[in-house]
Amino acid sequence: MSITVAGCELCETPGGEVLHQGVQFRVILVDDVLYPGFCRVIWRDHVQEVTDLNELDRMLLMDVLWQVEHVVRDVMQPQKINLASFGNMVPHLHWHIIPRYTDDAHFPAPVWAEAKRAPEPASLAVRFERLPALRVKMQQRLSTYL
Repeated sequence: MSITVAGCELCETPGGEVLHQGVQFRVILVDDVLYPGFCRVIWRDHVQEVTDLNELDRMLLMDVLWQVEHVVRDVMQPQKINLASFGNMVPHLHWHIIPRYTDDAHFPAPVWAEAKRAPEPASLAVRFERLPALRVKMQQRLSTYL
């Protein structure tokens, strides 16, 4: 039985395009015009912190996080990956996996900071062209996770 909380957007909606749905988590692709390839790992049950999970669930979550990072790095070819788990606005356990580039709108600041520049349209177009491959490779990589 899943633990949900009324009014929690991550309990009530997928939170983005679902790339993989497991029993305990889902991996989604965020619809972000500045950051194609931005993914989230969202825990199914409504818990707030990693330490709310038992040891095996924590290990599963971290393993999935590393698998997602690996695929994003491989396909999107960023200069850096940002991993973040805040939950200040949505207190439901989830991790952000964000490909970063030295020419992106916020680099080197966090993506939630004030933008420093507009990304180069050609660079952004290349990143969007990689999304079909990201979808396929993510599904392949996570296919053994139930």
